[in-house]
This record gives sequence, C-alpha cells and structure tokens, in this order.
Amino acid sequence: MLVLSNPLARQWAAPETIRLRILSLGAGVQSTTLALMAAQGEIGQMPDCAIFADTGWEPRAVYEHLAWLRSPNVLPFPVHIVSAGNIRAGILAAARGRRWASIPAYTRTRVDGRDEIGMIGRQCTTEHKLVPIRRKVRALAGLTRKRSPRHPVVEQWIGISFDELVRAKYSIEAWQINRWPLIEKAMTRRDCLRWLERHGYPRPPKSSCLGCPFHSDAAWREIRDHDPEGWADVVSVDQAMRRGLRGIRGEVFLHRSATPLKDAPLTDEEKTGQPDLFLDECDGMCGV
Repeated sequence: MLVLSNPLARQWAAPETIRLRILSLGAGVQSTTLALMAAQGEIGQMPDCAIFADTGWEPRAVYEHLAWLRSPNVLPFPVHIVSAGNIRAGILAAARGRRWASIPAYTRTRVDGRDEIGMIGRQCTTEHKLVPIRRKVRALAGLTRKRSPRHPVVEQWIGISFDELVRAKYSIEAWQINRWPLIEKAMTRRDCLRWLERHGYPRPPKSSCLGCPFHSDAAWREIRDHDPEGWADVVSVDQAMRRGLRGIRGEVFLHRSATPLKDAPLTDEEKTGQPDLFLDECDGMCGV
C-alpha cells in the first residue's frame, strides 16, 4: 500500500478492538468503486456491510444503480438502506411554514434598494445522511441504549478520492474511526472511472439529491437535457419554496444566481462562475 506524507493517506493499521467494518455507500463513482474493490479483495479485510442513506429525492439513475449493487453476485456483503424521511416533502412542508432540515438554498433580499444574495445554513447532510447512518451503525455494533466505549469498535469506510482530500474528516466519536481507502491508494475520481472500465463495470451516476443547490451548471443541464421528469420536479419545487420559509427573509432559490431555476443561465462554468460545490460538502456523505 502506498504511504504518503498526508496523515489521511497513511498506511492503515486498524486497532485490534474493531469489531465492525461499515462502508458508507452513496452509490456514486467513488463509493461504488470502493465497494467493488472491497468485493474483489483489493482493500484488505472485507467490510461487514454497506449502508446507503436514502433522502427520498435521489435521481432515478441512482436508485437503479443501487438496485444493481444489491442484486445477487455483485457484492458479497449486505447493503442496508436507512432513511430519516423524504427531503423533498420536507422542503414543500417548509414552504408552508413547517420546520425543515434546511438545504443550502440561495436567498435574494432587497436591502437599501439593492439585491443581496445569501445562502441558507445547511442541516440536510446531518439529518438525512449522518444521523440515520450513525443510528444504524450503533445498532449493528450493539451500542443502542448503551454507554459508548472509549475506544474504537467501528471502522467506517468513506469513498472520498485523493483529489477530494479536503472533504475527509476524522471521526468525532471515540467509539468509531474513519478510513478512506481510496486516499490510501492515492486514487482520484478519474482513477476510479478507469478501474470500473477496466473491470467491465457500469459507470455510476453522480450521487446527490435531485434538487441539491450545490449542483454545478453542468449538473443542472444534465438533469434538464436527459431527465425531463426530474427537471419538471426540481423546477416545481424551486417555484414552491420561493416564500414562506420560517425565519428566512426574501425569496429562496435552488440556483446560486438567485433566479428561478427554469430561467437560470445554465451556461459554461467559466462564464457563470458556478463550479461544482461538492468539495465544500462536509464529511463526504453526498456526491460520492
């Protein structure tokens, strides 16, 4: 195994106290590659299972790919699906004044005769990804309603690639340690795609909520041009959430230009200044 100077990419040596190995599966390129590499014995000890946190608003292609991963003879370990509810339904409820797990949507507010664009604080990753995964991990490790041990008993594998190193975060739980096998192997997202192609596997879709405000213009165009049903859905949600969110001044939008999604300038990123913002997504639980 390659040993690099960055501490996140060091040669891995798990504590002897580990009794459960979990793979966080987003069903995107990196986590799919990690799961299939593990299945072929290229990571080392096999994970006990994988966990997919379903927000209820993933693209159709992600659900289809997940079904393939869970089909017979693909992975030798089970894939558990957990959920904390439907994030789309939560957004629509928020538009009626209800509480929601806020997404990083954009706001346009009129201040002193000028429009100011801001961003709403993000709770969706925590509530719809981290919390249900943590709950399931503790149940599988036999820690439900028990005091947490002061030493690591769970090793969680996360599919962050070497080019997204900034997303890797150490676990804040004493009973769990995080591991990033793709970083250990200095594999980038492009390396993952090459590995999948070399082994004859299908190319996974980008894993993220259908209406995630972190989408680049290229991602929005992909939905608009290749998923008409999905595009109609995100446009309708974007329109529905414009006003009514408790504690939010001004109008709310899915696109960072703070204009209606159906009219947003989905042109080249060099012209709009809208890059893919997933590198800022915490803990690497979305988009992989």
